[in-house]
Amino acid sequence: MKRKIIEIDEEKCNGCGNCIPDCPEGALQVIDGKARLISDLFCDGLGACIGSCPQGAIKIVEREAEPYDEKKVMENIVKKGENTIKAHLRHLHEHGEKEYLKQALEVLKEKDIEIDSSEIFEVPCCPGIKIIDRTEKEGDVETNIEIKSQLRQWPIQLHLVNPKAPYFKKADLLFAADCTSFTYGNFHNDFIKGKTIAIACPKLDEGIDRYIEKIKQIVENNNINTITVAIMEVPCCSGLLNIVEEGVKKSGKKVPVKKVVISLKGEILEENWL
Repeated sequence: MKRKIIEIDEEKCNGCGNCIPDCPEGALQVIDGKARLISDLFCDGLGACIGSCPQGAIKIVEREAEPYDEKKVMENIVKKGENTIKAHLRHLHEHGEKEYLKQALEVLKEKDIEIDSSEIFEVPCCPGIKIIDRTEKEGDVETNIEIKSQLRQWPIQLHLVNPKAPYFKKADLLFAADCTSFTYGNFHNDFIKGKTIAIACPKLDEGIDRYIEKIKQIVENNNINTITVAIMEVPCCSGLLNIVEEGVKKSGKKVPVKKVVISLKGEILEENWL
C-alpha cells in the first residue's frame, strides 16, 4: 500500500541519535553510524523525529510501504516501561490518530496495564488542536494598548537573511520559532527590542542543513555578542535549538546562548543560559 513514511538521507545523517528518543514506536535505530528505519510496520509517518534532527536528514515521503501495525508496535512499547507507553499514547493523541489510540488502549486493557490518562491527554503538541480560553475576567488589566514594532531589519526569515548584512555585526541575535511571536503577547518589547532576529520552523521548513551553514557563517564572521533561541513548548520546536547549537559549534566561536521556552498560553516556562 502507498502511505506516508519517513525517509533518512544517509549522506546528511551523522548518527547523533537525537531522533531515537522522539520515536517511542521503536522504528529508528542507529546502525553502523547512521539512523535507520528498521521496519515500515513501526513507522506511523507522523514525523515526531523530524524536529530532533540537527542535520535535516529526515523527511516524510509517500511510497509503497507495509501497513503500520499499532498492535505490533504496542507489543514492543509495553516492554520499555510506563514512560515510553505514555510518550506513544501522547504522540497518537496529539496527531488526532483516534483509531490507533483506540487500538493501543485495547492492548493495554488486554495486558491489564493501567496508565494515568491525565498526563497524556492534557499535554498539547503541534499540530494537535488546543482551544485557549481568552475570556476576560473581572479585574483583568486593560489589554487594548498599542505596542510599537521593535523590528530593526528586513528580511527576517532565516533562509533569506544575508550572513554579511551589517545588522549582524556585534549583534545580540534572536532566533525565534515562527509561532512564538503570535503566542507571547509582548514579544516585540521583551524579545525583539535591541536584537537582530531570524525566524524559522524546524519541523516544516526545508533545507535544515542550509540553516546550520548560515548560522555558522553569521557567528563566524560577525563577533556576535549573545544568542537567544525562543521556542514553543511543543517537542518538534526543540529542533531549532539543536540547529542553532550545531551552527555555533561549527563556527568554532564561543557565544553565550539563552534558551526560552514559551507555553501555548503565552507564558515563559523556561529561560536560562546554556
